[in-house]
Amino acid sequence: MPFWLWLVDSLVLVVLLFLVPLVGLMVRRRVLARSGGTFDMSINRNVAGISKGWTLGLAVYRENHLEWFRTFSLSLRPRYRFERGDVQIEGRREPDGDEVHALHDGHLIVGAENTAGVRQFAMSANALTGLLSWLESAPPGQRVNNVV
Repeated sequence: MPFWLWLVDSLVLVVLLFLVPLVGLMVRRRVLARSGGTFDMSINRNVAGISKGWTLGLAVYRENHLEWFRTFSLSLRPRYRFERGDVQIEGRREPDGDEVHALHDGHLIVGAENTAGVRQFAMSANALTGLLSWLESAPPGQRVNNVV
């Protein structure tokens, strides 16, 4: 087999190794978004004021919990699961410093207390309104005053 055929085969293999995960990420996002109720939400386990530790992700509303998936992962299992009664939102602020570059453009940062140990959420203003509405519309018998 001539050298140039080896070169072409190698180039095709490199392109496939790059495209297969990229297509996998796009298909995964479509599968997760198919059920509706999805929005971009970044999380941070660090306390407010520390701009490191932000992870981009996608949140999906389920019946009584919110599932969070990493953006750059092929897993169909959520990384975090926030129960409706266990999430408490505390204030909001604009990103500052390096956070501006680590988050999606136009996202707000809110403090959060929950059992998963995530201390901050970042999302668009519309997504925040939806999250606050979802938290406050808990069924009777659950804690409903989760917004401070």
